[in-house]
Amino acid sequence: MKVGIIGSGGREHALCEALSKSRKISKIYCFPGNAGTEKIAENTLINIDDFDALKKFVISEKIELIIVGPEKPLVDGIVNFFENINIPIFGPNKFASQLEGSKIFTKKICEQYQIPTANFGIFESIEKAKLFINKSKFPLVVKADGLAAGKGVYICENKENAFIAIEEIFNGKFGVSKNILIEEFLKGEEMSYFVVSDGKSIKKFQTAQDHKRVGEGDTGKNTGGMGAYSPSQLINEELDKKILDKIIYPTLSALKDMNCEYKGFLYAGLMITKNEPYLIEYNVRMGDPECQTILPKLKSDLLDIILACTENKLDEIQIDWHDINSLCIVLCSKGYPDKYKKDILINNLKEINLDQNQKIYHAGTKVINGSILSSGGRVLNFVNLSKTFKEARDCNIKAIEKINWSNGFYRKDIGFKVIE
Repeated sequence: MKVGIIGSGGREHALCEALSKSRKISKIYCFPGNAGTEKIAENTLINIDDFDALKKFVISEKIELIIVGPEKPLVDGIVNFFENINIPIFGPNKFASQLEGSKIFTKKICEQYQIPTANFGIFESIEKAKLFINKSKFPLVVKADGLAAGKGVYICENKENAFIAIEEIFNGKFGVSKNILIEEFLKGEEMSYFVVSDGKSIKKFQTAQDHKRVGEGDTGKNTGGMGAYSPSQLINEELDKKILDKIIYPTLSALKDMNCEYKGFLYAGLMITKNEPYLIEYNVRMGDPECQTILPKLKSDLLDIILACTENKLDEIQIDWHDINSLCIVLCSKGYPDKYKKDILINNLKEINLDQNQKIYHAGTKVINGSILSSGGRVLNFVNLSKTFKEARDCNIKAIEKINWSNGFYRKDIGFKVIE
């Protein structure tokens, strides 16, 4: 079977590597992929926003299944496009993808179906948002409505911070914004909760915790993710049932009431307060870098899971996992998440001899004349499976130090709440 993976980050490298273990797959294509996927797949430089160009290539190469990694093609309707020409594709359709594509869409579902979430207000102008801010208590959270690569969320400690956030969002920092979301600040511990769905049934797909802030101690600007670990140490049987009964099932029921079946990965970003879950946001794909921590723990064939979803047979399979801890550290380009240099040579990758419990996933890399160069803000993901999170973190740091990339930086404290 020939499979195509859309995307170029660490998540897509992890998906590519997991799928490469399946004996049912004869060839994998990545659109466009990176220096890591190039070793196990055929990278193809096609603009992933050009659905017609993708279609032409998929048909000519007789690709039988497409797996979508990032959120933007999903929100733009790539699933509908390929379903209309009867090419199997894994991911939610355009309507369902509004769960991530519009925070306001999700908030209205929460309101109608009594899904626990932060109290919120929706505003369509700078003036109305500022009037609300003038009467508000702090801290509070200001969010861009659309996609923002994980960066369109501002935790505001005072009025000045909130005004800056409002102006940046409405002035187009994350694209055109007709509305803005302002919500109360929830206190507690965050958790990422994953399920996979075929439209009729769901299966749990592990938990994780990521570190969004660029600085140690979870300080500084939001990023796409500086590291993650799995499983979350917050999960327990009672909480698990509450998440499913109060959040996941009502959301999927809401979509069904709107004549929409959800197929694909669904990632709930949660705030846990006194063992009660509150929905912060949904992502309609695997998280990044959470995916890189979760997939190495998977015992089952990932292809079997994905095919079961595309064929509405998820209830017929069992998903098995290795009982082990996983931790990921992201090596970034200096200056990220602001301005950073690209095309910087990365030496010494060949110096690291990986064992079965170690992974290096490429996130922002490319190959030029046999050399690996940086091509993004988040460059490499170092993952280790160990009995303890501390052991996993120590192993990752040793590997990063061995590479000794002068243009890189990373957080040494990933997992600090469960380690120290």
